[in-house]
Amino acid sequence: MMLRIIVFMVLISFLIGCSQKESSIVMNENTPTPSRITVKDPTVTDMDVADPYEAEREALVKSGVIAYGVKDAAVIEAMRSVPRHEFVPEEYLAQAYANHPLPIGYGQTISQPYIVALMTEAAEVKPDNVVLEVGTGSGYQAAVLAEVVDHVYSMEIIGALVDRAVSTFERLGYSNITVKHGDGYFGWEEHAPFDAIIVTAAPDHVPQPLVQQLKIGGNLIIPVGPVGGVQTLWRINRVSETEIRTENLGQVRFVPLTREES
Repeated sequence: MMLRIIVFMVLISFLIGCSQKESSIVMNENTPTPSRITVKDPTVTDMDVADPYEAEREALVKSGVIAYGVKDAAVIEAMRSVPRHEFVPEEYLAQAYANHPLPIGYGQTISQPYIVALMTEAAEVKPDNVVLEVGTGSGYQAAVLAEVVDHVYSMEIIGALVDRAVSTFERLGYSNITVKHGDGYFGWEEHAPFDAIIVTAAPDHVPQPLVQQLKIGGNLIIPVGPVGGVQTLWRINRVSETEIRTENLGQVRFVPLTREES
């Protein structure tokens, strides 16, 4: 019996010694405190990381895009994919997924999501198309187009907005958008003809250079009307070299198309 007690006490002493050694390693002030290490699942990409705005965006698409009559599946998916909050100034983040335009500075706005979807659908673009956008602004419309077509050429007359939009595109990984600082009234002849052209500011007449830079069969989507008033959104289809067909898509309100001073 005494032998068993001695063996048991030796065993307890051994276990206590091991515990003290382990504790001394953890508590040793000369040993750096380990940081929390997160091991990334190699099957999970950055796109899989939870988006805090996903539910708001989905609600907007359902109530402010699909419910308003937009049917094109590619356009609807683009509206689901593009993070509008990335194109909105910080002070308006709480309204990023409200279905109305928002100021972006310099007298310009980011368009109402429904209007962006409507204009993209009206352009009737295809995955292999090349599109010109006149009026980059925040870059939101260009990003939606970039989800649907092969390449987007976008023009913006305000230099600060060009820099901001390019930075946003780079941060979000849009490699199929090319931006030019210049007067969009004259289009971008170097890359013409375009499968479609979308103008996101309102001139008081249709710029003929834009019509001439459309491919035969292509659509120009453009708001036309007085500065500060209600404009008409037109779809202008280039039927042939000399013939166009126009369609009234409804009443809209856009900021005026800014021109270079002569």
